[in-house]
Amino acid sequence: TRNSHAAKTIGRKSLCIPTNQRAPGAETMKAVLVFLFIAPLALSAGAEKDYSSFDSAASPETKSRFAMLDDVRILANGLLQLGHGLKDFVHKTKGQMNDIFQKLYIFDRSFYELSLQTSEIKEEEEQLRQTTARLQIHNEEIKNLSQEMNLKIEDLIQNKIQLQEKVWGLEDKVTKLAIIQPSVQETKEISSLKAFVEQQDNHIKQLLRIVEDQHVQLDRQHNQIMELEDKLNHIQLQELAENSFAEEQTEPEAISFPVRNATAVTYQSEGAAPDCTALYSTGARSSGVYTIKPNGSESFDVYCETKFGSSWTVIQNRVDGSLDFNQTWDAYTNGFGDLNEEFWLGLNKTYSITKQGDYILRIELQDWKDNKRYIDYAFRLGGPETDYTLQLSRISGSIPNALPEQTELRFSTADHDTDIINDFNCPENYLGGWWHSECEETNLNGQYVAPRSKGRLDRRKGLYWKPKKGRYYLLKSTKIMIHPTDLKSFD
Repeated sequence: TRNSHAAKTIGRKSLCIPTNQRAPGAETMKAVLVFLFIAPLALSAGAEKDYSSFDSAASPETKSRFAMLDDVRILANGLLQLGHGLKDFVHKTKGQMNDIFQKLYIFDRSFYELSLQTSEIKEEEEQLRQTTARLQIHNEEIKNLSQEMNLKIEDLIQNKIQLQEKVWGLEDKVTKLAIIQPSVQETKEISSLKAFVEQQDNHIKQLLRIVEDQHVQLDRQHNQIMELEDKLNHIQLQELAENSFAEEQTEPEAISFPVRNATAVTYQSEGAAPDCTALYSTGARSSGVYTIKPNGSESFDVYCETKFGSSWTVIQNRVDGSLDFNQTWDAYTNGFGDLNEEFWLGLNKTYSITKQGDYILRIELQDWKDNKRYIDYAFRLGGPETDYTLQLSRISGSIPNALPEQTELRFSTADHDTDIINDFNCPENYLGGWWHSECEETNLNGQYVAPRSKGRLDRRKGLYWKPKKGRYYLLKSTKIMIHPTDLKSFD
């Protein structure tokens, strides 16, 4: 019939779906279309067979009308199933498109953040160039001032020599005057010499004031240069082989970092010395491992380093990363490592020493360009009931401070962190036990990282010194030691 032929035509057209547009519901749609194609044919054949047994009196118009209604019902049912299949297909396609849009949004956001970081690097490079130019100008000014000052000092020396010669002559004449009565001419000569001496004295005073003014200007220029160098140091971190201290500054004294010594000897003291300083006063003048016995504590071994005319008790030493400092709370409490190589003395042992009196805490640092710096603190160390709380007050040093002062800092490890900051465990994320405050100021017990390590997160897990304003300074070696505050001079 015409309807059957139309259904076949629709079925054929519906089956012509491009393969590249088929969704996960394509197989279901295909089955529905095949059903729509075959069902009208089967129903038409059954209807013809049934109609042939009817009474011959039935008119052809009646047969045609009933056949058309059945075909329409079958076709409508097929189209309804086809609509459901298309609806499922549309929903699945919409979900896939939403996933694609979400991935595109993430990509756009990442690209935008990368652009911001690139802009920041370019701005820092421009600031570096400007700072370098200003530093060169200031250096030239200081050079000119130094030359001018040298010339004035030479003039002052010449005037001093001339004045000295005249003073000697005046002394001879005064001696003669003491013997004989001076004549009128000699009296006039003495008066003229006196006036000359006063004139020279005024001239010398003027030169001294000029020299003082020059010193004030030089000090001001020096302070400006130091500020510029600090800014330059922060910016140069992006371009140095890896973070290092400024090479222009030098420490006034040489810091000796221990070298591995497989033949180091442990010295036994006959008396019960409370620390390395007491051992030094008894005659132990060499650096090495000694046994001490603080008041109210058991005896234990420590490494004593002789310097500044005394001996310091070393509580931490790192030189090459051979020892893993990502240890437990018990390990940091009792100590770990080899006293002749890398080690942590232990919080309990350190506390038993410092509770005997007031001590100085000295931190010595060396960067990957072998520049050496130090910083000294007056400090207080609490006992185990306070989680060995540390409180610092800076005394002196050749590096900016990186630890909060006048603040109680609790020692923490990954398995013993009572001060989790914003759900962030500092020791667990930055590795190694330390007196953390904001997780970023510094970490001398972190993972030992070489300067070529890539990734900001890896650098922050490394061994570094972090001033409040500035970037991360990766370190090659560190040493922490203590000494009683009766040391008069150690700079």
